[in-house]
Amino acid sequence: MNIHALRIFTKVASMKSVTKAAEALSISQPAVTVQIRNLEKETGLRLVETEGRGIKLTREGEFLVARAERLFDMEKDMENKLIQLKNGELQDLRISSTYLPANFLLPIWLAKFKNDFPSIKVNLYSGNSDQVIEKLLHYKSDIAFVVKEEWNHPDIKRHHLMDIDFWFLVPHGHKYDGKEVSLRELMSEPFLFREEGSSTRDILFSLCKIHRVPVPNIGLQFHGLNESIRSVMAGYGTMLAPALAVKDHLKRKEVGRVIVKGIEIRRPIYLCSRKGDEELSTNLNHFIEFVKNSSITE
Repeated sequence: MNIHALRIFTKVASMKSVTKAAEALSISQPAVTVQIRNLEKETGLRLVETEGRGIKLTREGEFLVARAERLFDMEKDMENKLIQLKNGELQDLRISSTYLPANFLLPIWLAKFKNDFPSIKVNLYSGNSDQVIEKLLHYKSDIAFVVKEEWNHPDIKRHHLMDIDFWFLVPHGHKYDGKEVSLRELMSEPFLFREEGSSTRDILFSLCKIHRVPVPNIGLQFHGLNESIRSVMAGYGTMLAPALAVKDHLKRKEVGRVIVKGIEIRRPIYLCSRKGDEELSTNLNHFIEFVKNSSITE
């Protein structure tokens, strides 16, 4: 495949305009059009369609762009690693993680790891499950930690580390605090929702679907677990949260827990890497083995 044409096509797709892409690339508009037509001829697929004054991708075009972006991200990643090797620098560890491992597990693991390997630079990014996986697939991180129900991705290799419990929370002193209620009863309460892409949100929706209970009303929606917990502590909302994040708040009676009849929720934490990255750096291998051994005793 013509990589030059693919690069131009990716720029057109990102800007949704042949004219704007031509200006950004400092080439003529006809030259951009020719490269796209050549790419369509080479693939035998229609990749773009006219939409108003701009363009939109066909289904095939969207498929090609998604993979082309990952290809060029991998190219940048290789260039950065080659520069590090040339300069004799130790390779950084770039880690992406969902909120729970990033806040309650990785700080402990990284502190111990840095004591053994003080010269290794570590960069940690946290986000929701979708964001974390995207960073891994686009070579923005070397490994990822996610809390997610049984799942598979053709480009990701995963290692199960441990399982964690999830609890339903209400404000301390709420009518359901310390009580056992049905899922339907609890779902009548205003809920604190996480953003789309959050594994906690997915768990709640799946529970409602499995037990044929209407999805609760959204009382508030937050883009973070800590914000949701603070709202419950302040006296508003019901939420589903990982036990690891709220057990200390329960001990201090800052929130209350609700037992839901017949429902226990446990979800796995996975350590993820890209398939094909078989020859990982020595530093990364050190850290992966360290985490696998540490998680056994957590």
